Amino acid sequence: MRKAVGEAIGRRRQRAGMTQEAVAEKLGIGPEAVSRMERGVGSVTAERLIVLAEMFSCRADELLLQASHRPADQAGELASLLEGLPAGERLYLMESIRNFCRYVAERGDGPR
Repeated sequence: MRKAVGEAIGRRRQRAGMTQEAVAEKLGIGPEAVSRMERGVGSVTAERLIVLAEMFSCRADELLLQASHRPADQAGELASLLEGLPAGERLYLMESIRNFCRYVAERGDGPR
């Protein structure tokens, strides 16, 4: 779980165009601490998650939900990703997902 949250923090940091050094400076910690956080070494406090979310212009729960294996949480992440796409691209992606689900169902692996 810590590793997945750390990876989510790293992805959001990169998406925000920030370096580990810049994040470290805003948090008042060293760059190595940010690196450890992104690798999932140690825990991230709720307070720090909120500060990171503000820095990355996202919600704090998004940093946690990206670590979840629950379909509802994953659907929320997909919705967030879709928001940044034009309507035509969203339709194309949705059709691709439907086709993939049909393929898996026909193959016999079915949803888990």
